[in-house]
Amino acid sequence: MPKAQRMAQMLTVAEEIFAEQGYLATSMDEIADRVGVSKPMLYEYFGSKEGLLIGCIHRARAELREKTAAAIAGAADPEEFLRLGLRAFFEFIVDHQRSWALLRQEAAIAVPSAQEEVEGIRQQQTDMIGSVLVSFAPQIDPLEAEAFAEIVVGACERLAVWCERRPSVGPALATDYVMAVVWPGVADRLRKLPGPVQPAWR
Repeated sequence: MPKAQRMAQMLTVAEEIFAEQGYLATSMDEIADRVGVSKPMLYEYFGSKEGLLIGCIHRARAELREKTAAAIAGAADPEEFLRLGLRAFFEFIVDHQRSWALLRQEAAIAVPSAQEEVEGIRQQQTDMIGSVLVSFAPQIDPLEAEAFAEIVVGACERLAVWCERRPSVGPALATDYVMAVVWPGVADRLRKLPGPVQPAWR
């Protein structure tokens, strides 16, 4: 099997076991056994159990960014951009349940580098939201755009945990909930900015 394919297989199995049992309760022996490789091969590819965990989180981060970026491409106005981005996030949670289970275990993972990687996912999303807001409204204070982005990301993360306990709330409804609370405030602030206002979101 090509190395890239073998690494992807290892990450998929490790993610599955980490999500099922938690990072601390998972052994490299168990991962190697389920993948069907030797434990030394796992160490050769990832260096340690921590390295394997970082690999899982890094892959989830890349997949979320790719999905979000594809969703918001071509958005005509800030409202559409925000709605499409939120929908992409909640769809990611549904489509990558093991990845999400791993990410939300952050507090229980006593691995600083893994916690930093999870925080990197949040930062990735806030950077994307903030930069797009600035592109639509160049007059906005970048600090304010960053604050809006942090509010959105924090709200989505908590709502995603809530949605896990309520499977009937799918991505569309979760998106509606966040938009109903967040968008009126953002839109009101954008309307008050000096300079021309785009008719699409006036």
